[in-house]
Amino acid sequence: MRLWSLHPHHLDAKGLVALWREGLLAKAVLEEKTKGYTNHPQLIRFKRHRYPLKALNYYLLIVQEEATARGYSFDKTKIRHVKHPGTYPLTQGQFNYEQLHLQKKLITRDKHKHTENKQTKWGSHPLFCIVDGEIEDWEKT
Repeated sequence: MRLWSLHPHHLDAKGLVALWREGLLAKAVLEEKTKGYTNHPQLIRFKRHRYPLKALNYYLLIVQEEATARGYSFDKTKIRHVKHPGTYPLTQGQFNYEQLHLQKKLITRDKHKHTENKQTKWGSHPLFCIVDGEIEDWEKT
């Protein structure tokens, strides 16, 4: 499971679809509708948010909006529309790590998206605000 801190427009098609599926799985975990993945490191930041389920629904809403902008039809009824639940800190180290991690994947998976990302300003998912700091303690490097 990878719940990217990066804005979903940086993902290729496979990455965006995977993010949607994995985000829905994470939502099921927070709703206690599944027994698996309950201690997955990628869920830690959502569990630490003041409103974990609202944060994840907002996170998925942005993913769904990106998919719609690309002409995909992700089922919006699977999430609740929520207002922005407040930003959550994302360390600069984590942000940088994820950029490199994604770009390494894209070299072989989608060279066009890799090149596009190199020519664009990187942004985080709107749920997050970038702060000083190293790679997050929950990240598996």
